[in-house]
Amino acid sequence: MRHTLLLPLIALASPAVAQPSDILVTGAPLPAPVGDAAYDIVTIDRDALTRSASGRLEDILRDAAGFQQFRRSDARSAHPTSQGATLRGLGGNASSRALILLDGVPQVDPFGGWVSWAAYDPMRLGLVRVTRGGGSGAYGPGALAGTIELMSAGPTQLAPIWGGVAYGSRDSIDADAGLSGQLGGGFASLSGSYAKGDGFTPIVKAQRGPVDRPAPYEQYSVAARAVIPLGNDTELQANGLAFHDARDRGTDFTDNRTTGADASLRLVGRGRWGWEAVAWLQTREFSSGFASINAARGTVTPTLDQYNVPATGLGARFELRPPVGQGIELRLGGDARQTEGKTKEIAFTAGAPSRLRRAGGRTRTIGAFADASIAAGDMLTLTGGVRIDRWWIENGIFRETALIPTIVPLNADFADRSSTEPTARAGIAFKPTPAITLRSAAYLGWRLPTLNELYRPFRVGADATAANAALVPERLKGIDGGIDYRLFSIVHLGATLFYNELDDAIANVTLGTGPGSFPGVGFVGAGGSYRQRRNLDAIRSQGVELEAGINLAGWSLSASYAYVDARVRASGAAAALHGLRPAQTPRHHASATLAWAEHQGPVASVTLRYVGRQYEDDQNARVLDEALTLDASALIPLAKGLALDLRAENLADARVEATVSGANLVERATPRTLWVGLRYGGR
Repeated sequence: MRHTLLLPLIALASPAVAQPSDILVTGAPLPAPVGDAAYDIVTIDRDALTRSASGRLEDILRDAAGFQQFRRSDARSAHPTSQGATLRGLGGNASSRALILLDGVPQVDPFGGWVSWAAYDPMRLGLVRVTRGGGSGAYGPGALAGTIELMSAGPTQLAPIWGGVAYGSRDSIDADAGLSGQLGGGFASLSGSYAKGDGFTPIVKAQRGPVDRPAPYEQYSVAARAVIPLGNDTELQANGLAFHDARDRGTDFTDNRTTGADASLRLVGRGRWGWEAVAWLQTREFSSGFASINAARGTVTPTLDQYNVPATGLGARFELRPPVGQGIELRLGGDARQTEGKTKEIAFTAGAPSRLRRAGGRTRTIGAFADASIAAGDMLTLTGGVRIDRWWIENGIFRETALIPTIVPLNADFADRSSTEPTARAGIAFKPTPAITLRSAAYLGWRLPTLNELYRPFRVGADATAANAALVPERLKGIDGGIDYRLFSIVHLGATLFYNELDDAIANVTLGTGPGSFPGVGFVGAGGSYRQRRNLDAIRSQGVELEAGINLAGWSLSASYAYVDARVRASGAAAALHGLRPAQTPRHHASATLAWAEHQGPVASVTLRYVGRQYEDDQNARVLDEALTLDASALIPLAKGLALDLRAENLADARVEATVSGANLVERATPRTLWVGLRYGGR
């Protein structure tokens, strides 16, 4: 399978490169199909991407109604394994339930399903499209909650030279720089970003002890991109990305590191027969330490050293758009993916190494799709698509070696499994007037369990969670309907009602409390919970999403609001969860940004974000309080191309609770952070 997936990379790299000077390259994918009018899509433009106070993509995405991560903290302080992304209240799990793409390439971690947000500098991006609702169709499996498409900035969006450096609270540095320009008949860009800080102490002040200290971070990435014409209507897009992310959790023995490198090639043909072929390779290495702290927070003891988690992702995709008739668009194609990885760990008992552990395996999918859109005049658009996927879970192992005589090691080889998943989606859009669109869509989607969920147990503080090699794929069915009103480019109003049911939802289910020994994790201390990953009967999620935007004379106001009523359906060992809300799923989420921009003059914005109360745990026993934050940013010209950069995150220093433990210890997200810097070449 590995060699099969590498063949498209070799094939794409082989054509001779033509450089005609009269060909315009874009670096973009094929145009969005007309059938997208039937789906609930939010667009984040480059202006919004480059004016964020934090400069963090995960914060910018919070302005799309319904977007959330498993934790409220960003990639400077959260544990990387908690940073999965979802939409529409389909939470309760740290793995991503949204399909995330960068220039058509899936971006979730091949082993764990989380997202390495520090790798994505918004300054490199030109557009983000968030499609809420499952069943990506042409982009492959994984889009239960929706699809988030990141698109690299094109030649008209990048300055020839750009860069910025800022100094912030807690001795923080934030810097980026880049070059872009013509490359023969195409263009190329090279950019880098760097962030470092002493960090803040995660545990709230009233609960800190002698072991608590600030949690530093250091992150950097380098990205290279080239777009080369190969003929009058064909271009080759080559992307490369490498990154390093080192964080600490605010006590000894809790540092973590992620390094990664991605490479992809995409061929786009824009002739009468539109087509697109892409192939990619991802490599990741992750390590993390975990510790136990006594009740007085006076001593800290290592519990687990996850010293190496190598993982690889391979994939390829092809799409063809044949000309079939006036007002009809047809998309045909297929894709294949493979993920392979394992964790290598040292477990500790009473602070001493007690066992070595290896666990991991491989997953594969291969699928085909057909999607059609029909524009029946200017008023009616119909769209529908089907796809079928074959999946395999293979080579699953769990190996332990005892380092002390009292340990009984656990060893298992898990049976290979495979099956077939058919999915579909369909929609309709009706425009009674040029300004109004009525739309509705229905969809099916699915997600394969990650290697992390299948094979790796983990600990957070005193709580321990066992893996489950018998997990089955999650399956979603849903429907939505909405209305959009657009008055030229001045006013946009949108409202969407939705209903989703996620069958076999994977959740961390509480099965007992310490002290005691439990299957798959060993000893759990007093105050700790024992959980196992289980397939729940379902998560039902219904609600409303509202969007508004106004642009007038340099001023712009954008706002979003999501209301989500999500409930668990459970039986058997998880019956106690029936009717409860999924963990980490707020009922209310809102955002509003007021911005002002003067041509070649100052740019300023203020952003309010609100997140409602949510539960930390599956039993709805630990509450994370609501939070309202205020961000502000301003770019003030000083000379040609040079500007003063002023930013403030969480200006009122609101307490944003990120986690609460079984002992009611509260960890917070980013406190007030002030930045001052210089920027050259636009923002």
